Amino acid sequence: MTESFIKLPSIDPIIFTIGPFTLHWYAIMYLLGFAFVMFIATNKVTYKANNKVNKIHNIWSTKQVNDLLFYCFLAVILGGRVGYVFFYQFDYLLVEPLYIFKIWLGGMSFHGGLLGVIIAISILLIQTNKHFLVVTDFIAPLVPVGLGLGLIGNFINAEFLGTPTNVPWAMIFPADKLQLPRHPLQLYEFFLEGVILFFLLNFINRKTNTLGLVSGTFLIAYGVFKIITEFFREQDAHLYLSFITKDQLLSLPMIIVGICIIYWGYLKQVNASISGEKL
Repeated sequence: MTESFIKLPSIDPIIFTIGPFTLHWYAIMYLLGFAFVMFIATNKVTYKANNKVNKIHNIWSTKQVNDLLFYCFLAVILGGRVGYVFFYQFDYLLVEPLYIFKIWLGGMSFHGGLLGVIIAISILLIQTNKHFLVVTDFIAPLVPVGLGLGLIGNFINAEFLGTPTNVPWAMIFPADKLQLPRHPLQLYEFFLEGVILFFLLNFINRKTNTLGLVSGTFLIAYGVFKIITEFFREQDAHLYLSFITKDQLLSLPMIIVGICIIYWGYLKQVNASISGEKL
């Protein structure tokens, strides 16, 4: 029966070890994500500067971009780890408080990373001298790049297994003790949260100058995509809350906040246009 499905080869999550130093595929994906985001953002600023494009969302210096992305990258790591421990492993944290520092054991939360980035942006607003939504509109189209590469890392590590299925593209993961054909959940998320979200946000970013529309769309689309893909995820007991998963519960406020941000940005831009305020 299982011969008719895709059986993945066993891939060591560790690329190499030299003395006390160990390099994981997942870490490489994070670094690649940061490098690609930095490359895309820098080139976007350079292109707009050379072509004298002065949309309110894109008046940036290279230094501002470098500082913003560096601190956001740190915020993703710290916020992602703290969020994972508090959202999913809080009981374990009470037993072993030092667990929060053991990043090498795995465990990152997108929602925690998002909160970390919001905090980092809020702190850097004084330095950039820009409106909050101008900064988030600049960052949002870049996020799917890092998300997508992180999900490829999850796929290599065979993390977050999908539910058993008989669809023709079902995959059998080496790490699965039951060796059942499953939905390739990581690839579903990569397609929705990485590819589709990237093109959607960048299309909106090119076609409109409405403050907050890109940021709001990001929150709404990611929330919807995450709620959908959670139906295909093999859930551990600690991820469930009665009839809803923790990720679905955490994604619902994202959709609501996204709608509010679009409305807030529209009102702010209308008021700024009337008063002559610079955003």
